[in-house]
Amino acid sequence: MVDPFGYIRGFAVTFKKLFEERLTLEYRGGNAKPGKPDEKREKAVRLHGRHVLNRYEDGMEKCIGCELCAGVCPAKCIYVRGADNDPADPTSPGERFGYVYQINYLRCIHCDLCVEACPTQAITESKLFEFSFTNRSDAIYTKNELLVDDDGMPQQMPWEDWRDGEDEHISGWMRATSPSGDHRYEGVVAWSGELGHGVRSPEAGQSRSEDESPSDTATAEVEQ
Repeated sequence: MVDPFGYIRGFAVTFKKLFEERLTLEYRGGNAKPGKPDEKREKAVRLHGRHVLNRYEDGMEKCIGCELCAGVCPAKCIYVRGADNDPADPTSPGERFGYVYQINYLRCIHCDLCVEACPTQAITESKLFEFSFTNRSDAIYTKNELLVDDDGMPQQMPWEDWRDGEDEHISGWMRATSPSGDHRYEGVVAWSGELGHGVRSPEAGQSRSEDESPSDTATAEVEQ
């Protein structure tokens, strides 16, 4: 039998929630209005945001056009096409480079599987998560937009709302300095140098002592 007062009890729950403490922030991005402060919740260090394509310290691109990121993507939002390097003027240190690289952010779910699959640490994610597209073409990022600039920093598009610190800690770096299931490599940096950043320091909070270098720790444990 249908409860004739069921919908009334449903509205009662809704009405009750009006007087409970709000968990949301009054945030309206860069267009704050009177009475609506421009607030933004602090983001976790490992937040998965907008991708970047990294370069080595000598300026060469890390992407080798292997297409593993596109193959592992569950949302099918990545398209990569590789090409052979010009021996006289190579784009990457390998035989091939990413000639075409596109990410469709209308599909991307920021799962970070592309970062896991990349063998050269070419693709990582910043903490930027605010997009405001006015047309579909802006949502499809090309290699020219994803590739870091000459200082190794992500390029900032006009429709992106970048804040301090969102381009510093990328998820790939955080994971590269973790033990990855083997305690002998805890604190050992397994990440190649990046343009503008060099070789990153180990992630804070790992168990090695402050006066002991990561490489010494791994060497001593392996010898034992």
